Amino acid sequence: MSTTVETARSSVIVAIDGPSGTGKSSTSKAVAAKLGLSYLDTGAQYRAITWWMLTNGIDVSNPEEIATAAAKPVIVSGTDPAAPTITVDGEDASGPIRTQEVTSKVSAVSAVPEVRTLITALQRSIAAAATGGIVVEGRDIGTTVLPDADLKIFLTASPEARAARRSGEVKGSDLTATREALIKRDAADSGRKTSPLAKADDAVEVDTTELTLQQVIECVVTLVEGKRVAA
Repeated sequence: MSTTVETARSSVIVAIDGPSGTGKSSTSKAVAAKLGLSYLDTGAQYRAITWWMLTNGIDVSNPEEIATAAAKPVIVSGTDPAAPTITVDGEDASGPIRTQEVTSKVSAVSAVPEVRTLITALQRSIAAAATGGIVVEGRDIGTTVLPDADLKIFLTASPEARAARRSGEVKGSDLTATREALIKRDAADSGRKTSPLAKADDAVEVDTTELTLQQVIECVVTLVEGKRVAA
């Protein structure tokens, strides 16, 4: 009996949304690892399909061309928070998807409805298969992908704080240019017609501007554990 109860309590679906530079990925991975949950970086999937488009000569400024090619690549995401993986057509894409070229094009590709429909279906299937529970991070998880998630969290931070974090991740990057790029990405993600970046009405907002990563992790862990107890 106790095992069944424990399994039910552990099987929690957590949606973590927010713009770039809020600590989303680091927080999500750490929370999943700490609580024994699976982990999915949905942004990596959009980067993966963008990388495939670029390497296969698809004109990523042409939505119709993107839509036609969207179903061709096979994207597989590993859900171990300690070592998340992503492959495209069997090839490890974890490095290539983080290039500046992919970063600059991913908003355009991910705005195409056919791309979002395919990737959303993939994300839902991965979440459904995670019988022990999962932390899913992205930009439209609580609003579109998993609207019935047990817990929805929306991370925010000031553009300055986010730019400083991103600049710290990329050696030699310009802080002002990074801030402008983030603001431009926000506008593109929030303004797209299909599944825009938005805070779900029932999401808990956590402003990470003045918090250390460890403090954000502890905050989210507390929220998840509270949800487990309530369940």
